[in-house]
Amino acid sequence: MSTHITPLTKVLNDSEYQEIDDFCTTHQGIENLFEIAEFLHDKFSLTLVLDPEIIAGYASDSSNLPAQAEALCRPGSERQAAIILRAGRAAKIPITLSAGRSNLTGSATAEGGIVLSIAKLDEPKVSIDRDNLLVTSPVNIILEELREKILEETGKSLYYPVDPTSRGDAWVGGTIACNASGFTPGEIGATRDWVEGLDILLPDGLKISARRGQYISENGEFILADKNKQKRWPVPTYPQPKIKNASGPFSSPDGKIDLIDMFIGSEGLFGLVTGSTLKLIPRPKAYIDLFFSLSDENQAISFYQFLDKELDGNFGTLSAFEYFGVNSLSYMDHKERLFYGDNQVAIYLQIPIGEKDPDQEIEIWFNRLLAADCGIDPEAVLLLDNEPKRRIFMESRHSMPANALEVIQKHGTYTIMTDTVVPPERFAEFLDYIHALLKTEGIDYLSFGHFGDCHLHFTLLPEQEKLKRAAELYDLFIAKAVELGGVYSGEHGTGKRKRKDFITLYNQAAIEQLKQCKAAVDPDFLINRGNVFIP
Repeated sequence: MSTHITPLTKVLNDSEYQEIDDFCTTHQGIENLFEIAEFLHDKFSLTLVLDPEIIAGYASDSSNLPAQAEALCRPGSERQAAIILRAGRAAKIPITLSAGRSNLTGSATAEGGIVLSIAKLDEPKVSIDRDNLLVTSPVNIILEELREKILEETGKSLYYPVDPTSRGDAWVGGTIACNASGFTPGEIGATRDWVEGLDILLPDGLKISARRGQYISENGEFILADKNKQKRWPVPTYPQPKIKNASGPFSSPDGKIDLIDMFIGSEGLFGLVTGSTLKLIPRPKAYIDLFFSLSDENQAISFYQFLDKELDGNFGTLSAFEYFGVNSLSYMDHKERLFYGDNQVAIYLQIPIGEKDPDQEIEIWFNRLLAADCGIDPEAVLLLDNEPKRRIFMESRHSMPANALEVIQKHGTYTIMTDTVVPPERFAEFLDYIHALLKTEGIDYLSFGHFGDCHLHFTLLPEQEKLKRAAELYDLFIAKAVELGGVYSGEHGTGKRKRKDFITLYNQAAIEQLKQCKAAVDPDFLINRGNVFIP
């Protein structure tokens, strides 16, 4: 039975919390970091690094936003993490939570204060519960390592299906923080659907352990209970589009939210996730991997519409429905081995087939492609039925951003990339709008992404004289997506880079709601300050 009353547990004893409070409240501010570092080392054997060269390696993420930090802490345990959180709170020093730093939005880029890196956190260990299809996972393991470990320990019978493109770099904790998604279409492709339990340290160093369904908000709030003290924690209630969405913290207009969902996608605003329990599913015994090229995007849209009808809109039955769109061909390695003739765009499908006969299923899908009546040439259909072929495809997929980076470095500028999702019925309209604007402005770009979710990444590669206009176009793209009922982020979150986008999608009233939510657990707005909104 669920309840909205959520118990808080102490990671330290009362005297330790008090000792931290007593010292740090009398040594507040960045200027007292040296004294705080000595105190933490002497009393708790906790190292606070003040060497700028070491700090610099942890202060920024893949967003390339400017970073600043005065200290670094790499706690080795949940207890040590609670100590530094409590110390920062009492000393009123901002703390930026840092995982694998692969994110593109700046959520782990510090804007002053202490970086808390989970790199050395030692708990919990990977543990698989086959009977209940669960895995207990540390938050500082690379996602792909966890996925491979699950496959290895279960003889490839179970797997964790969330597979963002960055799974070889992203840590589990980071994927939870931004509700990362990947190749699998639909909501089941996002992290949220697969999180069963979390261990969380709040900004005051107290702990919550929760399983999905255990704590549900009531009348728009949770009650956080610590011994005889209780504190109201309001939840966000602004409405969200009913599509794939990683645009800021989860919210619900009826005021009912599972406590787990308050932390998934919240980008560290409400606390530090230190442990996770994730759901697993049986792994299909076989897949069909198909790659086929088409003459243009109109044919690709026709195929999307055909397959939408064939599958009754349930693209979640596929494990991938990817698109290589306008100008992608110019930035792909191995294109001569993948594209047929003068074709300009391409689609990749991965179909799990379970116990079905592979040869029969291949024939069914081959006939389905031809029946789509959208110009698919049989010679343009490739069956990626062995590891060398699949490796060529994956190398080609990952070559696009790398080759685009080379171009942008020659320009001396930077890429501007969309992460938008729009409703299926407005997808073609949205694509036509963006292509027309970019063609008029003469800005080089490529488009690729998750076709099954109407979730494409338009990557702009402006030269110096067009950089400002490219940024203006990005704002127009976001406004158009919102106008059509879409969102600005399908997988990468908000961080510091997309704070303006959050207001475009929701409004200032949503910001005020988030401020109230954050103030209840972090009254001085110290943890991940600047993510999603400016305090």
